[in-house]
Amino acid sequence: MHRRSLVLGLGSLLLLAPSPALARQFRLNERQAGEGVRAALSQAARLATSRLGRTDGFFGDPQVRIPLPSRVRDVQRMLRRVGLSRELDDLERQLNRAAEAAMPAVQTIFVDAVRSITLDDAIGIVRGGDRSATDYLERRTSDALYSLIRPRMADTLEASGAYRTLLPIEERLGNQGGFLGRLMRSRSDGRSLRDQVTDDASRRAMAGVFHYVGEEERAIRSDPVNRTTSILRRVFG
Repeated sequence: MHRRSLVLGLGSLLLLAPSPALARQFRLNERQAGEGVRAALSQAARLATSRLGRTDGFFGDPQVRIPLPSRVRDVQRMLRRVGLSRELDDLERQLNRAAEAAMPAVQTIFVDAVRSITLDDAIGIVRGGDRSATDYLERRTSDALYSLIRPRMADTLEASGAYRTLLPIEERLGNQGGFLGRLMRSRSDGRSLRDQVTDDASRRAMAGVFHYVGEEERAIRSDPVNRTTSILRRVFG
């Protein structure tokens, strides 16, 4: 097999590779696999968080836009029909702006997490599916990331004035009689509306990041144009 065929066939051969030893036979050792996976995820995380961190990165993207929690979403829809949803619409915008503002810190968290990928895991990730690196990162880091993202989300919501917006909304809707009041009480799970909003927005912000990290990983695996370094070309070429 000449050199060009060897390079072109590397990706498919790795899918069949039963061990790191066979990977080494095709000039890809554990260290290189680890470097490649880390480089791919670092690039994917940087591109994803940069995309989401700009104005309307979340709010203008229907795939990752953060809605209000279910406790108030139906109320928002009902009020919108009669032109009274401005406060809730503004709150939804503030949630998305907070997620956008949190992205630089999220990027740092992701990059730090990528460094923890072990060499033993790297070969399996290279041989895995289009989202195997992203899925690995999500499994290993979701809890830690949430514990770091939520305080940043809370700080940003506080600074943006979103919590001040919530106070009269929660009081008015919580005391509302009739159908709206029953609906609000039925959607409550014991947490304050402030906590519900912060928890839900934090998890949805994380989901949005993982969504686009996965999209970037697929692009690196499927399109040579997205393999911007020699190690990415070697590992995923």
